[in-house]
Amino acid sequence: MLAKKVFYEDQQLENERLELTDKGSMYFLGHNLTLKNCTLVLKVPARQLFIHGVRFIDCTFEVKQELKNYQQWIGASLKGCRFKGRLWGCDFGYWPEYGSDPEYQLGSIEDCDFTEARLDGCRIMGCDPATLRFPRWPCFTILDPIRRSRELNSVQWPGGFRPVYVEGRYRDPPSTRAVTFYAPTVAKRRETTEEELRAVIEQFDGIVY
Repeated sequence: MLAKKVFYEDQQLENERLELTDKGSMYFLGHNLTLKNCTLVLKVPARQLFIHGVRFIDCTFEVKQELKNYQQWIGASLKGCRFKGRLWGCDFGYWPEYGSDPEYQLGSIEDCDFTEARLDGCRIMGCDPATLRFPRWPCFTILDPIRRSRELNSVQWPGGFRPVYVEGRYRDPPSTRAVTFYAPTVAKRRETTEEELRAVIEQFDGIVY
């Protein structure tokens, strides 16, 4: 059965509630779309959600199903938005090297609030994280990780965890301005404890927890 395609593009919507929850649909939020003071309810996998060239202003995202490995936020301008729910491996901000699509030049994030979200392995690219509000412990956010990589990797993190990679196949891009992890999943994956992670985190300035 072919998925139904739902398009939102070439328009401005204000004070609307968009329910992107139908598992049988693919949602396309396309170019020349501006959403202001809207609530978007997301309950589909990343492969069914496409965002390119969209401006979100003072919007609320209610993520009802964990959104995994979603990079297309970098095709959006996000200003004054709020995020709720679980996001894993998502990237936000300005990262034109990600692809040749000119709409990646639009990517930005400022004045956004993640305090009601659970972020794990999520990065802020090419934008100032000082304008953002990050979730608190058991999430922790490392600011300016690339520049501080030598300092961060100079200590022994429990379970062999490394907060930033600057070389090798899985290295973090130079434009990475912040990265947020969720301590319980890091601890489980590395066979360590949240307490051991926090003991190392507390040694550093520039980590929000």
